[in-house]
Amino acid sequence: MGKSGVRRARHLAWAALLASPASFAQELPITPLPASVTLGTGGYTVRDGAAIGFPEGDPGAAAAAKLLAAHVKIERGITLAPQPNTAAIQLVRDDAVAGEEAYRLTVDAKGIRISASGDHGLLYGAMTLSQLLSPDRAFGKSVLVRSAAIEDAPRFRWRGLLMDVARHFQPIEEVYKIVDQMASVKLNTLHLHLTDDQGWRFEVKRYPKLTEIGGWRTPPSSGGPVGPKHGGFYTQEQLKALVAYAAERGVTIVPEIDLPGHAQALAAAYPEFSVFADAPEVGHDWGVMPYLFNPAPEGIAFIKNVIDELIEVFPSTYIHLGGDEAIKDQWERSPKVQAQIKALGLKTENQLQSWMIEQFGTYLAGKGRRLIGWDEILEGGLPASASVMSWRGEKGAVEAANQGHDVVLSPAPLLYLDQLQSNLPDELNGRLAVQSLEKIYRYEPVPAGIDAEKAKHVLGAQGNAWSEYMITPQQVQHAYFPRAAAIAEMTWSAKDRRDFAGFLDRVQPQIARWRRSGMEVADGAFAVGYQLQGSRGDALRANKATVALATQAPYGTIHYTLDGREPTAKSPAYKVPLSVKPGVTIRAAAFDRNGNATAAPRAFDTSRAALLTRTTSEMAACPGGSLYLRIPLTPDSPANTPVYNVDLFNTCTAYPAAPLDIARGFTVSVARLARHWGLAHDTSRRRDPYPATMHGELVITARCTAAAADKSIKPIVIGSFALPDPEKAPNQFSFSGTIPEMQGEDDLCFQFTSPASAPFYTVEKVVLTEGAAK
Repeated sequence: MGKSGVRRARHLAWAALLASPASFAQELPITPLPASVTLGTGGYTVRDGAAIGFPEGDPGAAAAAKLLAAHVKIERGITLAPQPNTAAIQLVRDDAVAGEEAYRLTVDAKGIRISASGDHGLLYGAMTLSQLLSPDRAFGKSVLVRSAAIEDAPRFRWRGLLMDVARHFQPIEEVYKIVDQMASVKLNTLHLHLTDDQGWRFEVKRYPKLTEIGGWRTPPSSGGPVGPKHGGFYTQEQLKALVAYAAERGVTIVPEIDLPGHAQALAAAYPEFSVFADAPEVGHDWGVMPYLFNPAPEGIAFIKNVIDELIEVFPSTYIHLGGDEAIKDQWERSPKVQAQIKALGLKTENQLQSWMIEQFGTYLAGKGRRLIGWDEILEGGLPASASVMSWRGEKGAVEAANQGHDVVLSPAPLLYLDQLQSNLPDELNGRLAVQSLEKIYRYEPVPAGIDAEKAKHVLGAQGNAWSEYMITPQQVQHAYFPRAAAIAEMTWSAKDRRDFAGFLDRVQPQIARWRRSGMEVADGAFAVGYQLQGSRGDALRANKATVALATQAPYGTIHYTLDGREPTAKSPAYKVPLSVKPGVTIRAAAFDRNGNATAAPRAFDTSRAALLTRTTSEMAACPGGSLYLRIPLTPDSPANTPVYNVDLFNTCTAYPAAPLDIARGFTVSVARLARHWGLAHDTSRRRDPYPATMHGELVITARCTAAAADKSIKPIVIGSFALPDPEKAPNQFSFSGTIPEMQGEDDLCFQFTSPASAPFYTVEKVVLTEGAAK
């Protein structure tokens, strides 16, 4: 099935979900799972036009009622009327409900009552009720809410997502959408990564060039004309409005200005505040760049001025000042910085970074704020005023918490939402280490190494969606949802109450709500994947393909067809691997107990031509390599396709177990990409071979894996093609050739030898052919 076909099928699948009734036997369909639920008998029917009452003169209750009505209008299709008086749906203040975020929700035959002492408690009670009003997807109809008593409060106070608007700028309207859908599952912290090498997105009125220059970058070239500049920024007025909007939904915006590294956009705008006062371009490469902020007195004063404007816009307690991936080469090579280290009585560059963090932490403390940074700020000694966000695993959190510092867990790669959600071939851009819905759900935010009495320092956890490879709002949403629901439950619900099987049941209506709200929600956790039993050569020789079907998340029953029709809940149920003659296309989808498709159908073509073809998603790393990323053809492409799996350190990919006794020809489709990865100290890991021609070659070898393992074996070169001039050739082209008669199966390696300064090449698709190549 083509990508457009998959998208159409997804819409049909979700339309079925929204239109079809479902029943939930024991658990109410609430995500995240409440602390306590006591079910009763009977219930209360909420009809179109029902009133939501709240105390007159209570703006917090009024905001919660308004938000409830807005969600129900979109998700259920009925209109509720907030009003400052008594009604059958009532929001009330009750000091007996302890905790700002705690609430009590009761439903009986007389009506529905949400009680809380704090504004956020009323808000979260309203969000729970909005979920109860849309469990069966019967849009536009009255709903019977089952009698129940719910007592609820969160386990952690930091339940967050990071949105990286620095690498790829997102319109402010798209940030609003994320805030709305965070509120729906009680996530309460949006960490905005506002600055990086590739862009400065926060307007600083005292330093306008930060956005005039630092807000725009020229994309890297893959040969030929360079595309238009990418960028943008948010005015302070826009951000103040966003902060107010988020606050009404219980979401705190935590801004991040990244220092001392990730500062190339700053250096481009104000070179006098960089180490060597040179003026680079705003960065267009991803990864780690060498430019650092200059910690001289004038630089410290500059950042304090920026902080002054930042805290005027963002009232959050925490201000994030980065501290990550600051390679210290510039500081090491600067006589002035070295003199400063000596004058301060310090010994290392890491201690200088800690000194700098302490300057800003003390400054923020004097204004009633607290500094938080990435775990690298521990390396030179952690200032007393600082809190730590641990991303390099959990070690930083353990160390900081045991020292008495507050911590937020955000370990890579697990809570990095730019990692792919599945290994399906139609996944979008991202890093290739799959972080599944289940893996994220099962994460425990209190690491084992934290002393019991220090566990109170764990504020919570957040998922980070870095945007090097997420360009469009839809790609960002795809990365967040539905994994945001797993993060919500992991940080809200009690550890001993969490249950992944129950979560899968409860997240289905939440997915439908997000879809109803217009969000792009990934279905990879529930989609059918295919695994050919044995090799492709085995299937071709036996003229029979045996294929196992499975979904990543253990939910639903797989139904399939072999006749070209789309599967339904009435199609045959999958039980054991299917054995079919080559030429049959298997189409399959999983269905829940009510007959609703949980994902769009996926297809597997068993034709001989398909079995001889491998796309980029089906290629493997060459010996000694590792595929890292799935990236688009051009760095800022608004389209979802095409995308390519690549190894940053070796422009070589392999066709595993090629049936060389069958194949007699090949056509390899090649893509030329911009080489835009800042590898910093990892440059030595690059394994690009030396080019033998002006622009390099594509060298295709058999027995490459065996030769890598045994030096006495010599690889067989079956093709060598000079690469064209990048300035004159298109970004996609192909080469064809013949394969000599060989026995059995072997890996084919496709090695590009383009110069390290040239664009990056990779394989889009390899088609092997039977008989002589044309």
